[in-house]
Amino acid sequence: MQETVIPAAGAPYSTFLYVLIPLLPFLGFLINGLLNRKLSGTVAGAIGSLMVLGSFAISVFLFLNFQYQYTVTLFDWISVGSMHIPFSYQIDQLSLIMLLLVTGVGFLIHVYSIGYMHHDENVGKFFSFLNLFVFSMLMLVLGANFVILFIGWEGVGLCSYLLIGFWNKNTAYNNAAKKAFIINRIGDLGFLLGIFLIYLTFDSVQYAEVFQKASTMQIGAGVVTAITLLLFVGATGKSAQLPLYTWLPDAMAGPTPVSALIHAATMVTAGIYMILRANVLFTLAPDTLEVIAIIGAATALFAATIGLAQNDIKKVLAYSTVSQLGYMFLALGVMGYSTSLFHVLTHAFFKALMFLGAGSVIHAMSNEQDMRRMGGLRKSLPITFITFLVGCLAIAGIPPFSGFFSKDEILLHAFEHSKVLYAVGLFTAFLTAFYMFRLLFLTFFGEFRGTEEQKHHLHESPASMTLPLIVLAILAAVGGFMNAPFFLGEENAYLSNYLAPLFTYSRQLNPAAFGVHADHATELMLIGLSVGAGVLGIILAYVQYVSRGVRPVEDGESRGFLENLVYHKYYIDELYNALFVRPIMWLSHGLFRYVENGIIDPVVNGFGRLTMGGGQLLRYVQTGSVETYLILMVVGIVLVMALNFGKF
Repeated sequence: MQETVIPAAGAPYSTFLYVLIPLLPFLGFLINGLLNRKLSGTVAGAIGSLMVLGSFAISVFLFLNFQYQYTVTLFDWISVGSMHIPFSYQIDQLSLIMLLLVTGVGFLIHVYSIGYMHHDENVGKFFSFLNLFVFSMLMLVLGANFVILFIGWEGVGLCSYLLIGFWNKNTAYNNAAKKAFIINRIGDLGFLLGIFLIYLTFDSVQYAEVFQKASTMQIGAGVVTAITLLLFVGATGKSAQLPLYTWLPDAMAGPTPVSALIHAATMVTAGIYMILRANVLFTLAPDTLEVIAIIGAATALFAATIGLAQNDIKKVLAYSTVSQLGYMFLALGVMGYSTSLFHVLTHAFFKALMFLGAGSVIHAMSNEQDMRRMGGLRKSLPITFITFLVGCLAIAGIPPFSGFFSKDEILLHAFEHSKVLYAVGLFTAFLTAFYMFRLLFLTFFGEFRGTEEQKHHLHESPASMTLPLIVLAILAAVGGFMNAPFFLGEENAYLSNYLAPLFTYSRQLNPAAFGVHADHATELMLIGLSVGAGVLGIILAYVQYVSRGVRPVEDGESRGFLENLVYHKYYIDELYNALFVRPIMWLSHGLFRYVENGIIDPVVNGFGRLTMGGGQLLRYVQTGSVETYLILMVVGIVLVMALNFGKF
């Protein structure tokens, strides 16, 4: 494929076509937002869904007709002195794939939401926020420079706050929204500092200019290491890696479609997208890559252990997302760039499927989310059960489902880089299979453990909810074939070959790190180990929760030390509360009491009283008597003349 960047004049289609991609969801946001109270839920859902479908259709058209990389400049945006930042879009392999992912999966989630949210009084506002979220994500992936990327980055952060706290009459949900917003601000500060340092170093924030200049630098340059570490801090917050992951499980407070949108294909993958986009800079910083690999592996294992003991169906999926994001960062850290994006795609399919499947279960259970109150639902929810099973097989890495292909590639790259990281990844794969099938068996097998009223109302979800499940189940089943295992021949690795031009500079800088160097026998052995780990996890979960019929410990019952530690998520939230939240609150109260009330308010109020007192004195000059004013005027004239004549 031709590796060319051409100016806006060379763009093959009208500029308006590119503008429409983010503009359509933005129009949906405006229409549903302004007419929230006047539109029915079905109409609002149809408007929101059709707008995203329109963006998806244009993205498909561009993808099918793509021939070379190019930049589309809309207008000269920021021009101050020597700094010129155009408002421009980057059209290449990475942006096109992300466009298809965001709009495709986003459209399915919108359609699902029509059935899931039809009873909500603010359904128009909900679809308005969803459209704004998609708009922000499209800006993020389309931008041709780091500043536009940052606009979309902040936009999805704002929308996550609005959507997580959508049911804002619940204080706990509002707290979860604030937590997500504040923790993301911590990461965003690092990201913003990284952008500043990029401009100071390369005198530009345009991708093409920055990466071309960076490609001439030496590997391990200190300034590039500093830039990449700052960018990674931003990715850590947005993509929920240690230690900034705690917002993501709490994001379950939002409606289930929001969980699917945030956790599957959009916000949490922004950090991976940013590193893939700036792969040249990260290739120049091997120390940063090592940090990324270690944190990714640690996050994958840490979150997987927490998932073992959670009883809320959405919380299990949330920690599963954190763990899978760790896998993606592990792939980035060992320079498996295309492999990381491959797992982003397959994860979007099976994780969106499982979140929407969980929403179908919650819908049938009258908003019950505790798996201890479920059981035996496969008979009442057959479509939900079958599609959910497909998602579980995919995430467990069982062939031929999609997760097998992408997870196998990650483990292969990790094996070539570090046997320790590979062992962590393999053990995490075993834990993933165990806790996901624990969820499946507790929810769909055994006897029903809910109330009689819940049992009486059990029913399959409407077609608007089950059709997206079926489509996502098909994608989760066959999506892995877009990048076949290496032992079948590099010509079958379609995704890797398609993405290859994106990594031209990185391949030139470090050719030894690219490609898979293991022989076919080693690759087959690693495949056998990863599949064996997944199968072993499934068997143990079946023995534990089906054959033996073990049920999770109820609240109030005693747990062992380790089980209690994992159940309470290693008390990380309590630790952060003690180390950061309480001291900041104490400091805030102290400043308010002694500085605000004791110093600032008296000073400000003192100036106010001084002004009032001066006004009270001066008001006596205003008598309302014309004679007095004439006398004062004459006196003033005499004084002026006397002073002037006194100079001579």
